[in-house]
Amino acid sequence: MKKFLMAASVGILAGAIVTTQVAAPLLAQEAAKSSNVYEQLDLFGDIFERIRGQYVEEVDEGELIEAAINGMLTSLDPHSSYLSPEDADAMRVQTRGEFGGLGIEVTQEDGFVKVVSPIDGTPADEAGIEAGDFITHVDGESMLGFNLDEAVELMRGPVGSEIIVTIVREGVDEPFDVSIIRDTIKLTAVRTRIEGDTVVLRVTTFNDQTFPNLSAGIAKEIEEAGGIDNVNGFVLDLRNNPGGLLTQAIKVSDAFLDSGEIVSTRGRNPEDGDRYNATSGDLAQNKPIVVLINGGSASASEIVAGALQDHRRAIVVGTKSFGKGSVQTVMPLRGDGAMRLTTSRYYTPSGRSIQALGVSPDIIVAQPRRNPATEEDEATPPNPIRSEADLRGRLNNDSLSEDEIRQIEEDRARAEAAAKLREEDYQLAYAIDILKGLTKFVPGD
Repeated sequence: MKKFLMAASVGILAGAIVTTQVAAPLLAQEAAKSSNVYEQLDLFGDIFERIRGQYVEEVDEGELIEAAINGMLTSLDPHSSYLSPEDADAMRVQTRGEFGGLGIEVTQEDGFVKVVSPIDGTPADEAGIEAGDFITHVDGESMLGFNLDEAVELMRGPVGSEIIVTIVREGVDEPFDVSIIRDTIKLTAVRTRIEGDTVVLRVTTFNDQTFPNLSAGIAKEIEEAGGIDNVNGFVLDLRNNPGGLLTQAIKVSDAFLDSGEIVSTRGRNPEDGDRYNATSGDLAQNKPIVVLINGGSASASEIVAGALQDHRRAIVVGTKSFGKGSVQTVMPLRGDGAMRLTTSRYYTPSGRSIQALGVSPDIIVAQPRRNPATEEDEATPPNPIRSEADLRGRLNNDSLSEDEIRQIEEDRARAEAAAKLREEDYQLAYAIDILKGLTKFVPGD
């Protein structure tokens, strides 16, 4: 018995020695790491004091610290940043749908400001700014060397004031200047209308009003069409939609899905992930859907397009989306400022991340660029084409009743309207043609 107890004691002692031998290096590594961090913070303090005491001009200490914080955040990725109290308040106003500015969503690439998308009906949109444009100068001042927040601040100004931005555009040989008059931007999150038998849902942003606007708009258009039986499908137009609130993207996706995953988010730690699922109810009442996207469709737009595509609830048409597959969390800070920090990536229901890849359309359809020479030609109306019906003394058509003739004329008017739409918005016309084709071949019809 004594031998057994002695053996057990030796085992325990040996175990303690092994544990100590393993733990000691780990503790030493952690201590060294912490020591290094504190040394770096001491270095920051030394540099701050030397700038404050020896820089050629007196500096604002608060601004200096804010710049250091922002530099730390912007070094992580293009979407993390520090928000001063003024910027944090402006962001809160923007998510409510009204703010001052040019009306463009921007990011930074190669040291310059890149337009993610212009917002419908804003000064930038009306001035002809396009997704993918690079803004290299503002009022003659180069953007090279500015961080994104500084560049955005430079573009802000009083409502009614003019700003000249220099644009570099793919396919255009030389940079060119665009004059824009700043205005108060009032976002209409969703615009709805009927094109023929198709309900067009134009979603411009994902703010607090997006889902309520969408739900009300769908109900209104179905009622005006005389019921869902008179609607052949829906076009969800997400082109040049820079995104916005994740919660609204989930609600919009859920509006057209009865069940299944909408999106999942995964952070650094597995336990930080979230999964969002659809609930029963389809506002489109199982009618076919076409989703329109382009290079200006980003973030929340890509969540919706990816979810409907993965569930085969919609056909995605257009060009590859922007590819912003990360989630930013806005964290309030002392002094009424905030930190916008990238905390996770999001994944579509099939498990794919679209970060830097974007959503690929099921059918690639590019929007033709308008040619200035063509626009000049359009100013001169073409010679009208004469037909038999225009000839004096022509014979009447005696094979059709007046109702049949009226029906033919109405069909011709619809075809002419569709042809006009193809000239004005080729991608939208293509989407509507797809829905027409689908309804022609519904089983049982």
